[in-house]
Amino acid sequence: MRAGAAFAGLLASQWACAAANPAATTAAAPGSLGGQLAQMVFGLLLVVGLIFFLAWMLRRMQGAAVKGGQVIEIIGSRAIGPRDRLLLVQVGKEQILIGHTPGSIEALHVLAEPVEVPATARQAAPEFAQRLMELMGKDQKDKK
Repeated sequence: MRAGAAFAGLLASQWACAAANPAATTAAAPGSLGGQLAQMVFGLLLVVGLIFFLAWMLRRMQGAAVKGGQVIEIIGSRAIGPRDRLLLVQVGKEQILIGHTPGSIEALHVLAEPVEVPATARQAAPEFAQRLMELMGKDQKDKK
């Protein structure tokens, strides 16, 4: 509402200046209110387009970095309390059992022989997370 009143005030002041000095209106045609407004809208569209382009580029670059460099993988997890979990993590060819609580993360045991876990037994993404990944254009199969 205030923006409309301010715009109306700006138009009224431009009209008053043009009425007071009619010779200046013909000389100032390139810098007229319509030209200034068009330039402002064009500049705004350019900045918004640049923001969307940079966001798209950032998303593309992050996606490429994630696909190539996954060296740490959570093989399985088990809740042992409301906020406490056990995690089996694979780093390279080594598997580590980790205890995770809200205040700490501790390595509990390094397995001498890695546990063979079939791909079908690995923790599946919940249905909501899987659907969200599909909508974002990312495929769960790319991670494996």
